[in-house]
Amino acid sequence: MTTGNDTGRRFRRFFGLPLAGIALVIFAGAAQAAAASPSQWVKSFWPTAKAAGISWSVYEQALGNFTPDPDVLKKAGSQAEFKSQIWDYLDITVTDDRITKGKALLLQYAPQLAAIERKYGVDRHYFVAIWGIESHYGEVLENPKIVKSTIRSLATLAYQGGRRSKFGRTQLVAALKILQRGDVSPAAMTGSWAGAMGHTQFIPTTYNAYAVDFDGDGRRDIWRSPIDALASAAAYLDKMGWRDGETWGYEVEFTRGFNYKLLHGAGSKSLGEWQKLGVRRVGGKNFPRPGDSATLFAPAGAQGPAFVLIKNFSVIKRYNNSDFYALAVGHLSDRLRGGDTFQASWPRDERALTSAEKEQLQKLLASKGHYDGPIDGKIGSGSRGAIRDYQLKVGLVPDGVDSVKVLKHLEASR
Repeated sequence: MTTGNDTGRRFRRFFGLPLAGIALVIFAGAAQAAAASPSQWVKSFWPTAKAAGISWSVYEQALGNFTPDPDVLKKAGSQAEFKSQIWDYLDITVTDDRITKGKALLLQYAPQLAAIERKYGVDRHYFVAIWGIESHYGEVLENPKIVKSTIRSLATLAYQGGRRSKFGRTQLVAALKILQRGDVSPAAMTGSWAGAMGHTQFIPTTYNAYAVDFDGDGRRDIWRSPIDALASAAAYLDKMGWRDGETWGYEVEFTRGFNYKLLHGAGSKSLGEWQKLGVRRVGGKNFPRPGDSATLFAPAGAQGPAFVLIKNFSVIKRYNNSDFYALAVGHLSDRLRGGDTFQASWPRDERALTSAEKEQLQKLLASKGHYDGPIDGKIGSGSRGAIRDYQLKVGLVPDGVDSVKVLKHLEASR
């Protein structure tokens, strides 16, 4: 179920989760100031920029007055443990407001969106959904309190050292190349604290590889031209293997006697094979292509919506390697097309376990002989198998999900 008012919360999306290509290179940990002064660091970085083809005039204009951004240092060093449930994330991203605005923009830009579809073979509802989730259709870009200079943000990450430094240096050189090419000025090159830019939040290396000039003005302007930004997102999805005319997946339900062990580690099977195993599309509908390869995804186990995911879901994850994100994009695209909410309800009274609670869960499972792995609070295949064995023993639905219900049951049975 969506919520109608995401004012303020929409900005969490802008800074809170990784964007295309960023997930593998932004790490948690305390920021450590570099030993050199900012001006010394700028001088030391010049040979790297020069070797990449950056002119001194562009370099000096971009970094001549560099000072580290303390807010970037703070955010880079204080990434909190992510404990939200998937339905909380969907409440923030797939809102009534985003659906209403997205539908209006689909009408406003209909001719341009049709042209993008024809060129790249990507359904407009998907890249408009990405636009909505990444920047609330560009609205976030107008907020001076949160939008940052991309050059300063990346230079700060490069300067402060630590594991983010390599990412900062790589992306800073890529950003300087954008300035060298003249697509945007340093002042207009803005984005998130982590360096993701424009309406559809490309990091600089992704921009250099995939951004396009679709409005024909000679610049790939993802900051001021929504059409360039949307076409760039479509071009990226196309290059990542998007299958034209196909969806991202289907909501499903399980027949009586379904083997819940299949929820974890069953791998890919054809939709026809899943159907024989007791997986049915909701509403009595048939799968249009039973031969499509699909994986099963039930983030709430037996207690909420479940899905079979096909190729385009994995393509969306190339934009942001998160199941939460890809499901949000897929669901928002369906809602923009006129689709309804998921048929099954989320277990909204169920919160996520903390790391300490997950460790306690593992300890209790071990004490009962179901688990012999590390007590580290990381719920992998071994922990899920142990949970499933315990559930089978005590008569609970054996979905292998680490839940408050299972933890309380274990604690009560000590």
